Amino acid sequence: MKILAVDSSGLVASVALIEDGILIAEYTLNYKKTHSVTLVPMLDEIRSMTELDLNTIDAIATAKGPGSFTGLRIGSATVKGLGLALDKPIIAIPTVDALSMNAFGYRGLVCPMMDARREQVYTGIYRFKEAGKREPLILLEQCAISIYELASKLEEKAKSLAKEGELPILFLGDGVPVYKESLDRLMKDKGLIYEYAPCHMGRQRAAALAALAESYYERGIMETASEHSPEYLRVSQAERERMEKNDNT
Repeated sequence: MKILAVDSSGLVASVALIEDGILIAEYTLNYKKTHSVTLVPMLDEIRSMTELDLNTIDAIATAKGPGSFTGLRIGSATVKGLGLALDKPIIAIPTVDALSMNAFGYRGLVCPMMDARREQVYTGIYRFKEAGKREPLILLEQCAISIYELASKLEEKAKSLAKEGELPILFLGDGVPVYKESLDRLMKDKGLIYEYAPCHMGRQRAAALAALAESYYERGIMETASEHSPEYLRVSQAERERMEKNDNT
C-alpha cells in the first residue's frame, strides 16, 4: 500500500510518502511562506527524489479540517486535482485526530490544540491505550471551544479515569504558545499533571497523517476526489462579517 499525504491545515506545510507501513519521505516546512507557494514544489521534490510514479499510489491523504481557512482550501484543491488527474481516492482525516498521532504511544491524555482565534482553540482529547491499535481512542471529538472549557473537560476526563491512577496530559499544537500562560494557571489550579510536547512532535506532520490514513484505507474509509471538501467547523471571518452586516441592515 502506497499513500501520499498532504497537510496544510495550519502554519506548517507537510508532505509525506509511506509504503507498506514504512516512511519513505517527508518534507515539512514551518516558515514565512504561503502554502500556495510551497506545497506543489514540496510534492514535486518528494516525487523527484523518490523517483515516484504517481500512478502507483493507492490513495491521497489530507487533513480535512478544521484549521486555517486558506490553508485548508489550498490543500483541498491540491489533493482534489491530483485525485481527479490520477483517478485515486482521497482519505480525508480530521485535522486534530491526525495531530494526536504525533504522540502515538503516550501513556496519558493527549490534547492537541490549534489556535482558532477569537479566544478559542480547535482541540480534542485522545488516548493510545489499546495494544496493537494504530488509531487513537477519541475521548472528546475535535471541536472549537475556549481554553477554559477545555480545562474543565480535561479535569472531567482525568477524574473519570482516576481508577487508573494519575494520568498526565500532553499538550501539542500551535495553540500551545498562544495559551501557555493560561494553561499553566488552569492546570495548576485544577491540580492536573501536564507537560508540553517537544518540537519534533509539536506541529502537524504529514507522516503522522499518513500513518492514520493507512488504518483508514484498510477499513475502506475513503471518498472520491469529486466528493472531497474541507470541514471548517466554523464560518470564515469574511462570512461572519457578512452575516453581521446583514443582521445590522
